[in-house]
Amino acid sequence: MYSKILLPTDGSKHANKAAEHAIWIARESGAEIIALTVMETSSLVGLPADDLIIRLREMLEEEASRSLEAVKKLVEESGADIKLTLRTDEGSPAEAILRTVEKEGVDLVVMGTSGKHGLDRFLLGSVAEKVVRSAGCPVLVVH
Repeated sequence: MYSKILLPTDGSKHANKAAEHAIWIARESGAEIIALTVMETSSLVGLPADDLIIRLREMLEEEASRSLEAVKKLVEESGADIKLTLRTDEGSPAEAILRTVEKEGVDLVVMGTSGKHGLDRFLLGSVAEKVVRSAGCPVLVVH
């Protein structure tokens, strides 16, 4: 039923729980997983010191790498023969997810209800809500 599953991840517990679901679905359907982490760099614009921007960007890249490595580890631990592609993008997370859905011909998005930002916990999660409303494919939101 599914051939490409997009798994947006930020390393949060909700994202890791979503990864478990994506792995199960991929194993059962023979789908590949595209794990995507998005670095939101908009907060770096206008910072006064170039060296500060460089250091903050390095920190964002390290966090993105950790998030993707966690997904890779979960796939390896599952013992399933799943094709896994790791991607990093920049910009608005919801826009980057929707762009990837379109560009890659994704059949299913599996994502957590909220990310690392505490404010998201009061609602479905602003990123998840935008993706649910706008994606051209089914979206499984894991609590």
